[in-house]
Amino acid sequence: MRSNGGGFTLIELLVALAIFVVMAATAYRGLSAMLDARQRVEQENHKWRSVALFYARLENDLEAVLDRPVRGTADLALPTLVGNALAIGEDDAQLAFTRSGYAGQAGSLSAAQRVGYRLHGETLELLTWTALDQAPRSRPEINPALNDVKQFALRYLDRSGNWQMQWPLPGQNPGLPTALEASITLRSGETVQRIFALP
Repeated sequence: MRSNGGGFTLIELLVALAIFVVMAATAYRGLSAMLDARQRVEQENHKWRSVALFYARLENDLEAVLDRPVRGTADLALPTLVGNALAIGEDDAQLAFTRSGYAGQAGSLSAAQRVGYRLHGETLELLTWTALDQAPRSRPEINPALNDVKQFALRYLDRSGNWQMQWPLPGQNPGLPTALEASITLRSGETVQRIFALP
């Protein structure tokens, strides 16, 4: 019943309050869904940006590959590029090669370098050796290059057009392969492959 003052009855206020509560709950669910979607998009963008940056780094290194064999810590001659399916030792790499120095840099960055890549746990790591010919106890500097990686696989295209799982093959000329295929399987399940032509 409406009072003489022309105000609202209790029932009208309760109905208005119920409508407001329903609208507020709907708006909250919509806002929450939008924020969740935004967070997922940002995570996806970060993931693919990181993958793109890793491949850009690998491509930059491979474009600068230098035909310069080295001596390892055991005083054994190592080819310009070495590819192993697994990195067993603490300082081993699945892929290791010699590259020229960085253009426009001074000091050690301008000199030729030995670099490597390997999967350790779920992190792709970049290994950098301070000298091409290594002393018996020299160790590489290790930095993370890409996280959340489930598998890192490499193949090498020989001069006959055949893909090899390691490089070089026993008894094979230890020169460079024609191309290198790098395949990454992310923890989220996606697989990304890139093929790089070598000089």
